[in-house]
Amino acid sequence: MIHGLTGVVTAVRELPPESTQQAVGYPSLFLLVALGALVPVVPTGAIVSSAAVVAFHQTSPMALLFVFLVAAFAALLGDTALYWLGQRGVRSRNGSRWLAALRGRVTPDRLAHAQERLDTHQVSVLVLSRLVPAGRIPVMLACLLSEMPLRRFVRGDLAACLAWAATYQLIGILGGSLFPEPWQGVVAAVGLTVLISAVPGLWRRLRGPRAKVGGVSEQ
Repeated sequence: MIHGLTGVVTAVRELPPESTQQAVGYPSLFLLVALGALVPVVPTGAIVSSAAVVAFHQTSPMALLFVFLVAAFAALLGDTALYWLGQRGVRSRNGSRWLAALRGRVTPDRLAHAQERLDTHQVSVLVLSRLVPAGRIPVMLACLLSEMPLRRFVRGDLAACLAWAATYQLIGILGGSLFPEPWQGVVAAVGLTVLISAVPGLWRRLRGPRAKVGGVSEQ
């Protein structure tokens, strides 16, 4: 992931300002975000923030709006496709590799927590699941196992994708406003998104030993 982001920064740095928007390209942004939603290994947040930095330095006032709309629609399309594929696995007696892949990415305790929140908060959980790093897949799996209809999932996920795209675009705008060169803003935006994505994992590692100690003391 780091190598790919380094390549993005290098490419932006080497291009003249008038060519950066064409180099990023809305079709490329759409494909990368949709692919990242379907196969959760692409750093889509960093990609959207980087595209927002580039758009911020363009003369066209519509550039940022286009980045926002493309990113939100691509995320929604990718989520919808993944949910539909997961539904096929839930309905099939033999399951599916897509459902198995989703299960493999979620620990039982995180799934139980997501199911509990889904029962009490419904749509708001979908919105927060996209804003919290690594929160999307557990909530999506909880929705699948509760047999939430696709149409209902899409309605909730639309608000989630809009909020997600706006959040990471704001990170990009912040990076772009702090530095005169696009590549400098990209570096700042990518660094911030990587830091944000690492926080939940670090929190779980710090919390893990404490939970074990608490469990032993209660016995």
